[in-house]
Formats: sequence, structure tokens, C-alpha cells
Amino acid sequence: MELKIYQVDAFTHSLFSGNPAAICPLETWLADDILQKIALENNLSETAYFTGSKGSYHLRWFTPLAEVDLCGHATLAAAWVLRHELGDETSPIHFQSRSGELRVLSDGESFTLDFPLQPPVPCDPPPGLIDSLGVKPLAVYEAEDYLVHVENEQTVRSLRPDFAGLKNLPLRGVIVTAPGDSVDFVSRWFGPKVGVDEDPVTGSAHTTLAPYWAKKLDRKELKAEQVSKRGGQLTCKVEGERVFISGKA
Repeated sequence: MELKIYQVDAFTHSLFSGNPAAICPLETWLADDILQKIALENNLSETAYFTGSKGSYHLRWFTPLAEVDLCGHATLAAAWVLRHELGDETSPIHFQSRSGELRVLSDGESFTLDFPLQPPVPCDPPPGLIDSLGVKPLAVYEAEDYLVHVENEQTVRSLRPDFAGLKNLPLRGVIVTAPGDSVDFVSRWFGPKVGVDEDPVTGSAHTTLAPYWAKKLDRKELKAEQVSKRGGQLTCKVEGERVFISGKA
């Protein structure tokens, strides 16, 4: 059996930055254990698979350890492959997924994800969270991930988490965020529980970050940067129960 696999850097306008995703188009679904083994072999934060045609597809995402419910950068990367490698210029492209129907609109080199909001709610820090991060938070929230608000961008950039400690937390991952020096907010995302110590740029985390900062800043349109080593840029727009997350690849 031979399968085509594309590797795309998402949420960036330059090569070797942003978040690399492996994209594998399929004619029919393979067994789940094979999909998981391919993702482990690729050893990227996400490997995405899709079936379908002409603007309507079924999309799934796998980390090296597990299938996940939502992934932004690999969705953007899949849309990029469909448009630039497979010739599907449909806009929006419709993806059926474990998180329901997702849409991706394209405008030249920019792609916009139409995703459901996941607003965070205040919570008490679970045991091990603060010690593992080694920072003093201004506030802690939860949605699919924990959201930890810290004082400034430099605090986010200088984090050196204890990944073994974060791996034992009950939720998928941990977002650490602060106001940005040159953008509205910055963040980093850690997910050792799902086999990704640090994700370079996490589109799905912005379904929580966007409504959080939209409320804080009283603005619906926001510029964001994920300040990982590779880095990535995103634009977020909150509309009702949806968030539109835009970026290049």
C-alpha cells in the first residue's frame, strides 16, 4: 500500500515556522490502529486524514498518542492541500468531524477556520498545575484545556514547564496567555497528556482564547501570536457562537 502524505507549515507566511501538520488523503478509511501508527511514525503534533470530494469531506486528527476532537492547524493544512495540491477551489470547504461540521474559507493565500466557540469558565487550579508551570497566575479558567492568565508576554516566553507534572492533569492541555507587546494577546500551549509537550501553533486553543480576550478587551476582532520557538500568527473574529480563525500556510 502506498499513501501520499503532505507536510504543511500552518499559521505562518514563511517556511520552517508555524505548525507543521502531516496531511494524508484517503479513498477509504483504514483501520484506526493503522491511522494511529502512521501518526506516531510521522511524530508531528497532528496527522490529519480525510475522505470525500468536491468541497465535502470527513476529517480526522491524530496526535502521536491519540485521536483528538478538534485541531485547527491541521484543518487549515488540509484545506491548503485540497486547494493547492488537489485542485479543489471550493470555498467554503465543508469538513465533517468529531466536533460537528467545520468550514474553511479561502481568500488567495489566507484561510479562515469557522469553528465553534469554547468559552472558558473560572476554576480552581488542579493540584500540580501551578507547580508544573512555575509561574504565579492572575487567573485560571477551564474549557477543553486549562487557560492560565499571566502578567505579560515575557512571562509566557520564558516558561520552562515540568512536562511530567502537566501530563497528570485531567484536561487535554494547558494554555498560558498574556497581553501581547505588539499584538492583542500571546499564548503557548502544552499537551504532554496527548503526546505533544509543546504545540507550535494551536488553532483549537483559540476557540477558547478568542472569547476570553474578546471579553477582556471588549473587541470582537483580535490579532494573536503563539510565541513558541517556531511561532505563528493568527487573526480571530468572534461572531455569536462561532470564532473565525485566519492564517496562512
